[in-house]
Amino acid sequence: MDLTVVGCSGSFPSPDSPCSCYLVEADGFRVVIDLGNGALGALQKYCGLYDVDAVLLSHLHADHCIDMCAYWVARNYRVGGCPDPLPVYGPQGTAERLARAYDMDEQPGMKEVFDFRTLTPGSFELGPFRITAAPVAHPVEAYGFRLVHGGRSLVYSGDTGRCPELTDLARGADLFLCEASFTDGKEEIPDLHLNGREAGECAADAGVGRLVLTHIPPWTDTERNVSDARAAFGGPVEAARAGAVYRV
Repeated sequence: MDLTVVGCSGSFPSPDSPCSCYLVEADGFRVVIDLGNGALGALQKYCGLYDVDAVLLSHLHADHCIDMCAYWVARNYRVGGCPDPLPVYGPQGTAERLARAYDMDEQPGMKEVFDFRTLTPGSFELGPFRITAAPVAHPVEAYGFRLVHGGRSLVYSGDTGRCPELTDLARGADLFLCEASFTDGKEEIPDLHLNGREAGECAADAGVGRLVLTHIPPWTDTERNVSDARAAFGGPVEAARAGAVYRV
């Protein structure tokens, strides 16, 4: 499977990247994971607006989901008519949250354009993928995802503090796309975000093959976080960048 980093900036867009958005492709099937601020525009560099097969939303903070409002416009008002409803997997209340964000009535809201499906912990089949959703440590209902295809595995942390669920989810993953929003020794807020050291420790504990740090806000020192992660994890470590493509 191929992973394209559409956007990887944490909290708000940077000059070089939209907020969280990742395109995963296998056997002609395309899954978009998160669609944060500015991501819909950048997504069109890598995939047609109407070529997406499903969307996974890790949680409902704006930097991970707000461009779903723009995506509703693009699909609802498409010349030639709205495509079939697009499957959108998200936490409880996703449909209502997005309707409020667009200042529309919750019924029907966006339900004629998106086929909303509520995430719960566990695994399900989606196209050629086996996907596992696991709850992670964040102030709102939030999930990390494991995508498996052809015996290879990609794990995305979503937004999270340290928690055993993330380590279990990442166990043995070929590529671990892990958030590193904080700086070790600077921010110490439990159940919110990881720093580079913690991301590296989680990667080491889980025995992953490769660690890619993501969701690093513009005010955080990326190189410091990469260095801290490398000190804790002996495998390959790098920072995500918009436009990067990984073959998993």
